Parts: sequence; C-alpha cells; structure tokens
Amino acid sequence: MTFSLKKSNHFYLYFHFCSLLFSPFIFLPILIVQVEAHQIRGKVSIQTRLFSNDPIHSGQEDHSFSLTAAPEYFHQFDNGSLLTFLPFIRVDATDSERTHFDIRDLSYIWSHERFELRVGVRKEFWGVVESLNLVDIINQTDLVESPFGEEKLGQPMVNLSYSAEWGTFDFFLLPYFRERTFPGKKGRLRLGFVVDTDQPLFESAAEENHIDFAFRYFHTIQKLDIGVSHFVGTSRDPLARIGIKDGEFVIRPFYEQISQTGVDLLLVIGNWIWKFEGIYRDASVSTDYFAMVGGLEYVFDGIGGTGMDLAVFLEYLYDDRGDELSATEDDFLVGLRLAFNDVRGTSVLVAVTQDRDTDARFPVLKATTRLSDHWRFSMEYRGLMNQPSEDIFFDLRDDDFFKMELAYHF
Repeated sequence: MTFSLKKSNHFYLYFHFCSLLFSPFIFLPILIVQVEAHQIRGKVSIQTRLFSNDPIHSGQEDHSFSLTAAPEYFHQFDNGSLLTFLPFIRVDATDSERTHFDIRDLSYIWSHERFELRVGVRKEFWGVVESLNLVDIINQTDLVESPFGEEKLGQPMVNLSYSAEWGTFDFFLLPYFRERTFPGKKGRLRLGFVVDTDQPLFESAAEENHIDFAFRYFHTIQKLDIGVSHFVGTSRDPLARIGIKDGEFVIRPFYEQISQTGVDLLLVIGNWIWKFEGIYRDASVSTDYFAMVGGLEYVFDGIGGTGMDLAVFLEYLYDDRGDELSATEDDFLVGLRLAFNDVRGTSVLVAVTQDRDTDARFPVLKATTRLSDHWRFSMEYRGLMNQPSEDIFFDLRDDDFFKMELAYHF
C-alpha cells in the first residue's frame, strides 16, 4: 500500500513504525554532532495522460490530470554521516487510488572504513538491462505511477555493506512489507476487475510484518561487473484471488512466500556493452520458474560531427512460465537512445518490444528537454498493439496513452 490520502490510518501506522525504526540512529547523532551542510532541492510538476482509445471497462475516463510534489532534503554531519528525506505526493483529478503519498527515502547513512550502515526507508536498485530488471526485488512497484514497473515505493530496511578489494557485500533486513499500488475503478491501465487493496491476502501469518532478508555480492573484474543476489521473504508480485466488495467481484492481491536467486552481468568492450540478468524463483504457492534478459548495446560517439551520441540496443526476454503468466515469455526489444549532449539535457528514446509467438508489440517513445534553468518538459508514449485474448495484457489492449509533464526544479 502506498498511502492513498484517504487511508490515513495506514499512514499514521507507517509513520509511527518509521519513527521507531529511525529514532536511535537519527536523533541521537543530531544531538551530539555539529551540522556541517544541508541541502534542499526537488520538483513540483503538472502531468496529463491522454488515452487514444475509448475505455473498455465501466467507470474509466479517457484522460487524467494530476499534480505532484517531490522535495528532497539532505543533511550532512561533520562526522561524514548523512540524513536524507525524500517524500512524494500526487493528487490526481480522476483516479482516487492514484492520489497517494509515499516516503521514497528517509534514512540515516553512517560509514567507517570498509563498513557502511544505512537505516530507514530507502530505494535500492539492482539491474543492468534496458527492458525489464528481473533482479530488482527489494522495493515494491508503485503501479499507479508507472504501469510498467519502473517506479518503486520506499522500503523500510537495515542495510549493512562491507567493501573489500575482492568485492562488496550487502546484507538487508526488511522488517515491513509494502503492498503494491493499483489503479482504481476510474483509472486506466487496469484489469477488468478492480484490485481491492483494502482486502490483501498473505501466506504468512505475520502478514505485512513478516521479516524478509536479502543479500547481494558485487565485484568488478577489469571490464566486467558481476552481481549475485538472493532474497527470502514476501513476494513483491501478488497473485490474483477473487473476492467480493459492495456486491461486485474484485481481485484480492495474494502475497506468497518466495526465495529468489539472481545474477546480473555487465561487460564493456570499447563501444560495445553486453548485458545479462537471470533469476530462479522458488515459490511456495505458484509455479517455480526461470527467467532471463540478455542483450547488447552499441554507442556511436559524436555522430556526424554533431556531438550527439546514439546508442542502439537489442535485448531478448525469456520466461519459462508461458504467456498466460508472463508478459515476457519469448520477446525481444530493439531501440535507440539519442543524447543531444546540449545545455538543455535533451534526450530521446524509441523502442519496441515484440512477442515472438504473436503479433503483440509494445512501442515506447520518451523525450525530455530543459526549457530553462528550472523548467523541464517531458513526453512519453506507450502503445499496446495486437494483444491476443490469452495475453495477461489483454485487458489493457485499448490503453495506449500519451503522457506530458511540465516540472519546476528548485
């Protein structure tokens, strides 16, 4: 659950939990060390999403309008430790479930020689490929922010890191589980039945208080980056169970217990970049499976004497569960990324994912540029074409959309 503003009881419970978790590590250092530096920055934005087709589910709209605020606060002490606070809020005029508040980061970071301790709510990213970061499992997906999984919720954690000449070891204790966010009845990019986030189901009797654990080893050998990870705990990917609310059928998200081992590799040779991510997941309720993404990228430096860089990439996605349980069971992605390298930070990305077994494809276009020192404009198009009835994205088949955002950075 992100905290839909109407779910104030959840917010206060979560805030109280965070306060208990942080207080020994944050407020004591504030009392005993002298402040050295602090910084406040962030952005506020206006965003609209326009859908090119009429909705197919009752209650949906063909557009949305929202406002966001994402301030960032950094506080450094003279002993080198750091306090960070990154809240996020969106107010959406159409979908009440998309109106929500989240703490993306509220953490205290302390380091000494080869050790670093990070305590609080944080986002921890793992992964190297462009299309789908299979190994990235620590944080929950914020689905109302990004329907294709790029945005994540803050995760309460204690993270101890040890660095040596032969690699970096990260140990994670995750004491509180974050439920996934889902669009409401009026929201687009949702399933036929609304997901009822007020009636979640858990395999563990501890429910969201189940303590999860994770480990990652990372090392660079010349031009090769190697990451090996293992996770044990509550799955971030819920299963669907049918329920009833207010006399209507709904989907109740069910969170099972899993263990997952992952490997990510990145090899850079000249202008070539080779990438791989693979996982094996052992699930207690659903099917055990293997999935992988592998590919390559080539960067053309200063094309045509313009100073612009063009990256061309190709990736293959495989999941042995099949297309009824996975959207990427046998697909490939091809795309390019153009960096203008100008003072405005202009960039354009164009890509398409093609299912090898059907005509289904997912085109994407992203472009962004800075209008001035403080203002930035971004545009994104996402398409869902030729979805077969057995595909898990079939309910989204008419949800192609354009997203435009005007952001003020301070």
